[in-house]
Amino acid sequence: MFAVTAARIDSAYPLSGLELGDRPDPGVPEGWTTVRLKAASLNHHDLWSLRGVGLRADRLPMVLGTDGAGLDEDGNEVVIHAVIGDPDRGGGDETLDPQRSLLSEIHAGTFADVVAVPRRNLVPKPPGMSWAEAACLPTAWLTAYRMLFTKAGVPPGGSVLVQGAGGGVATAAIALARAAGFRVYATSRDEDKRRRALELGAHQALEAGARLPERVDAVLETVGEATWSHSLRSLRPGGRLVVSGATSGPNPKADLNRVFFLQLEVVGSTMGTRAELDRLINFLDVTGVRPVIDATMPLSQARDGFARLAEGDIFGKIVFTA
Repeated sequence: MFAVTAARIDSAYPLSGLELGDRPDPGVPEGWTTVRLKAASLNHHDLWSLRGVGLRADRLPMVLGTDGAGLDEDGNEVVIHAVIGDPDRGGGDETLDPQRSLLSEIHAGTFADVVAVPRRNLVPKPPGMSWAEAACLPTAWLTAYRMLFTKAGVPPGGSVLVQGAGGGVATAAIALARAAGFRVYATSRDEDKRRRALELGAHQALEAGARLPERVDAVLETVGEATWSHSLRSLRPGGRLVVSGATSGPNPKADLNRVFFLQLEVVGSTMGTRAELDRLINFLDVTGVRPVIDATMPLSQARDGFARLAEGDIFGKIVFTA
């Protein structure tokens, strides 16, 4: 099979470890099945893997990719849930399983013609959703869904700030929050990304660090150090900051006085459950909301997609087709 593989780890030049070419078909353990890939989408997780974050050198070479959609062994159209975990060990939530992992960390990922996954990780794809759109859902869109609807606790008609408009999670959060009837603010250092955030559904898009017209019920944070202080200042008393990433650094100033005096909540969020992925797909099917796709290219051109993601000049998702 053709696959996109992490062959070496290099924290300074991650793309130097990327290899494209033929690999053996994956093994299929008991309870697993295979999916003939139609489309897969790229995430920052894939770049971090090439830097050695979440992927150990003794597991190389490793097929990359966490997101994918395709045909199962019976020809059914399916979306692949990327979390490999046992809900029983996680108290009913596989993301809380102490032994959980994502595809491409221990088991081969989705950037291949054939993908092996547990049978329970397959979710039906609606007929009205394209392969490329479906391939965007299991990581970035599921992360945004869990942050917004499971973790943030925003009341009907409430308000949300999405930091760093442009990335996959941020664009998903803007679209989902608007479809849910929330007042949506977004920030970006880039004027064009602010314009596109407005087109996507944000009520206002502001420069990074700018004061909002009001304090919000929740902030969805994926940037980390660069926006953390602004996120805390933007919350109403009793508001909630939901964090699922730290692309600009993981160690911001905590500002504990503000946290306890205003009774703010800081909540972590990682990925989402298979049940949440199923609900996300149903939500998109009912509302007609669809992922923003920055570029689509064949899997054989994956190196170009990785380079674009590393440069950071994207809005939405990069999708590979098989």
